[in-house]
Amino acid sequence: MRYNTNKVSETLSCFKVWRGGKKSGAGDAVGRRAERAGVPEWSLPIPLEKGSRKQKRKSTGSNVGKKGWVEIVRRRDAATIRNPSGRKSHAMPPSVRKQMQTQQTKTKCVLYARKSTEEDDKQVMSIDAQLFELKEYAHREQIEIVRVFTESKSAKTPGRDEFAKMITYIESSREPLGILSWHPDRLARNSVDGGRIIYLVDINKIASLRFPQFWFEPTPQGKFMLQVAFGQSKYFSDNLVENVKRGIRQKLRKGEWLCLAPKGYVNNMKTRNIEPDPVMSRVIKLAFEEYATGTQTLESLSQFMADHGMVSKHGTPLPKVAMVRMLTNRAYLGFIKHHDEWHPGNFEPIISPTLFEAVQKLLTSRKKPRKSKVALPFAFTGFATCGECGCAITAQYATNRWGTRYTYYRCTKKGGACAQPYTREDTLATQLHALLQSVSLPLSEIEEMNEQITAWEQEAISEKGSVAQNLKTKLSESKEKLDKLVSVYLDGDIERATYLERKDVLLRQKAKLEESFKDFGQQRKNWIEPLRSFVSSLQRATELEKTSNHNEWKKFFQSIGSNPTISEKSVSIHWGDAWDFAVAAKAGRISDCRRIAAAYDFPLSNSDLVSTCAGGGT
Repeated sequence: MRYNTNKVSETLSCFKVWRGGKKSGAGDAVGRRAERAGVPEWSLPIPLEKGSRKQKRKSTGSNVGKKGWVEIVRRRDAATIRNPSGRKSHAMPPSVRKQMQTQQTKTKCVLYARKSTEEDDKQVMSIDAQLFELKEYAHREQIEIVRVFTESKSAKTPGRDEFAKMITYIESSREPLGILSWHPDRLARNSVDGGRIIYLVDINKIASLRFPQFWFEPTPQGKFMLQVAFGQSKYFSDNLVENVKRGIRQKLRKGEWLCLAPKGYVNNMKTRNIEPDPVMSRVIKLAFEEYATGTQTLESLSQFMADHGMVSKHGTPLPKVAMVRMLTNRAYLGFIKHHDEWHPGNFEPIISPTLFEAVQKLLTSRKKPRKSKVALPFAFTGFATCGECGCAITAQYATNRWGTRYTYYRCTKKGGACAQPYTREDTLATQLHALLQSVSLPLSEIEEMNEQITAWEQEAISEKGSVAQNLKTKLSESKEKLDKLVSVYLDGDIERATYLERKDVLLRQKAKLEESFKDFGQQRKNWIEPLRSFVSSLQRATELEKTSNHNEWKKFFQSIGSNPTISEKSVSIHWGDAWDFAVAAKAGRISDCRRIAAAYDFPLSNSDLVSTCAGGGT
């Protein structure tokens, strides 16, 4: 082993050793003298030739003069240190090694150890063994561990808590940190976590990745090899899943049990299957027979099984949930359950199908249905808000002394005190029925409206067709003019300046016509469909007026009005302008009809207005 003098020479002082005589064997004498004095042999200097400029003489002792002093030649480019005999020395004193180690800069890393299962009784020594080995490796390689993260969770999918804490700790650190782990597969077995680590290496948040059996450098080649290691870890995990699934399918085809045997059975390691326990299987069968008689409850049956030695892990009788699970377990019929699907098994059943079905019928008959919250039939809840405080309106029942029950609507008063009184449901229904009557028109008039809308629609279609045809004609004429202009210019009949000016005019005209043709259907508001929808709502109001379906009333008013409120036992709804016009026409208010028509520039003559209001009032 060769020691670099660049480090050794920085820690060693210039040892000066007396070199005796020039006779042969003098070097051996010096070596023996040095050994008796406790001077290490490797530190003896290289003999210098007489007359060398690096040979120095000093007169500090009584034996100075005939004898000479020599010193160790400090050569930084030297690769080895030689002893006086010229042989290479392979031993470095522990004191020098300790001095060199203290002068080296320690690498700061976080330690991460993981095992794949969350169960405490499996892989018990995995994390402890990793921590011991990694701490020894850190001491040997001069690595400073700033924080330790341990986790018991699979790395097949993202979502590990301790791993996320470690990444957050590294990202928030002021200086780059390294990660010390046993193997790359301890860090990640999925592409998401592996990609996060490689990205942190790219942005210099992770200074190094240290593994006892894996070499990594933050270079393109090193990051490529790290990706390969992560890929191998993911491949191993995915391949293991496929192999396990294949083995499970094969065991299902053979009818072999897949996991730990249920109560009453024991696992047979030789046959890789289960078989009935000589004692507990008889207890299970006896329990089924006792419950099938109808004289046992789940509590008494649990105590019966406890008296026969079948208890929970804590030595207590089995709870009712465990009893129901046992009584409905088809494994006692010889079936295997896998992914909510039952498969035929190749092991001996404990009970007969007849006994099992008798127990199932008794369990079904003794089941108690769960209580479910049923919404009370309050028709107008969620319909309006309080006119005073703006809170929601709720409902409740009230029964008088004669046993008559009434439904009242009131403010929830969640915004504080509210002075609004309670309102009975029949009062609200009467007001809403009156509102329906105010907008309901005779069906004959609604049919006339539909016919008029159809006529207007046909006119609009014909008008749009003529306008579209006109635009197409102008666009084709513009293209012809542009083609003729190009032909005239190519024949040399006009100058280039005139050609460019006319061409620019024609191109802008063509672009404008194309835009007009494209947006023709959107330039004019489509008023036919909203009008038809309004007339359909009028017909719906006429039909609802003849019924007493309060839920349908609420839906209708929520669709046509906005912000319904209840104040002083009165309902108020904000209608749209079209509905205000219908209400005014139905009530015969000519001034209101004229005002609404003028607001929308609707040409309505006095004769039409009078006939409309008169017809609406009929």
